[in-house]
Amino acid sequence: MSVTSEEIRAALSRVAIPDGKDLISGDLVRAVQVDGSRVRFVIEAPSPEIARLMEPVRKAAEAVVRDLPGVSDVSVALTAHGPAKEPPKGLKIGGHPKPQAGSLKPAGVRHILAIGSGKGGVGKSTVSSNLAVALARAGRRVGLLDADIYGPSQPRMMGVSQKPESPDGQTIIPLKAHGVTVMSIGLMLPAEKAVVWRGPMLMGALQQMLSQVAWGDLDVLLVDLPPGTGDVAMTLCQKANVSGALVVSTPQDVALLDARKALDMFETLKTPVLGLIENMAVFTCPHCGGQSHIFGAGGMVAEASARDIPLLAQLPLDLDTRLAGDGGAPVAAGEGPMAEAYAQLAERLIKDGVA
Repeated sequence: MSVTSEEIRAALSRVAIPDGKDLISGDLVRAVQVDGSRVRFVIEAPSPEIARLMEPVRKAAEAVVRDLPGVSDVSVALTAHGPAKEPPKGLKIGGHPKPQAGSLKPAGVRHILAIGSGKGGVGKSTVSSNLAVALARAGRRVGLLDADIYGPSQPRMMGVSQKPESPDGQTIIPLKAHGVTVMSIGLMLPAEKAVVWRGPMLMGALQQMLSQVAWGDLDVLLVDLPPGTGDVAMTLCQKANVSGALVVSTPQDVALLDARKALDMFETLKTPVLGLIENMAVFTCPHCGGQSHIFGAGGMVAEASARDIPLLAQLPLDLDTRLAGDGGAPVAAGEGPMAEAYAQLAERLIKDGVA
């Protein structure tokens, strides 16, 4: 019989942390996932400084869970989500874009894939982070650019919080997580600070994150676009030699209305749409096994057929995916049905020669 989440948490309540509490009472455990005899979870330290002292705690947590009946394998990630520090002196984020001849595409990047939705709330960022991890697990050199300047979420989803370094006040050294090179405006500004910028400031930030970040040699750079059809998407498609776009939507009519606008935008910008991804397609009750189409059914299937665009994946509404994203360890980094679904999506893009 498989171990339960309650049994895992009871075991972790016996693991002490430096302040005298335990992992559970200290609220440091995130994204507990059980896949048969395999268990994975995240320990989230309150700051990077504390995380550096907690490797013994991580090992102790791994040991107590491995000793539980029915557990054969344990994976424990240690992350931290402290407040971001101020950018280094001499490095200013945003501002009007500088005149630049030629493409914004970084020299070492083979392909840029834009991931858009037309609206927020459909799981575009979740798809972006998990697809990036799945491609990295498939052996590709992958970058992930969080271009949602107003609402960056990739630092949280990828489990990174350190401030990128800038040795010369110009070049930005991106972070690495789960085999993926990551950059986001959320890493450069305090977490509580709102980005109150007009269009030219957005374009300046996008230019910086493409041309000043040391991306290195990548097979593919995934760009998590902001909702809508505004300046960021237009500039990226017009000036960065984008190889293609993926459009994410839920099946419901309201989401499809905006997804169609995204499709029209990419067509107007002459960016090929490589395929559609239907997210939150179905929910399977963990108690009775019954399936519910909470956001409707068939919408993206019909849209793909009508436009003769491939439907690349139908991803369920999944609790483990949400927990893993909140915990900074994307579900695609582990094992199980959702990891396999993202692996299949990654393999398809690799087979098509765009990743």
